[in-house]
Amino acid sequence: MRGLLVGRFQPFHSGHLGLVRSIRERRPEAGLVIGIGSAEASYTFENPFTAGERFEMIDRALREDGLTGVVILPVADIRRHALWVRYLEALLPPFREVYTNNPLTQLLFAKSGYPVETPPLIERDRFEGAKIREALADGGPWNDRVPPSVARYLEEIGAPARLATLREGRPAPGPGRP
Repeated sequence: MRGLLVGRFQPFHSGHLGLVRSIRERRPEAGLVIGIGSAEASYTFENPFTAGERFEMIDRALREDGLTGVVILPVADIRRHALWVRYLEALLPPFREVYTNNPLTQLLFAKSGYPVETPPLIERDRFEGAKIREALADGGPWNDRVPPSVARYLEEIGAPARLATLREGRPAPGPGRP
């Protein structure tokens, strides 16, 4: 039976990829569901990428790395903590354990009877979404913090310009906007 990894992946970075590798190596017989959290959120500095863009980042990185047995699905916030685990049970393929570093997610799943594993953070100082978003906005070094396929994709979608615009508080270029 699968495990569940939920995160915002804004962006999907090398720490995330290392975590997926670690889970797959420890449990090769089990699949993994990756839930793209806050799927409805996009075009803000904290959540600059759409669920579809995050799916594309994750999919490209996993294929590039040869990782299989992973299902990637968007998960919108329902803002009702008492119902959230049941919502995910209805939305996602069956899973039996949860991997997360988010204290609220840990609490909600543990309360619902799921084994919850808090995986070690991989080079947290280097692989932190907020720092990568800042580097993208500043034009600083960021390419070495994400898998190569993700770096190429972020360039394709104009992520550095988007993050710079979002940080300045202007409307970001997006679908249907120049």
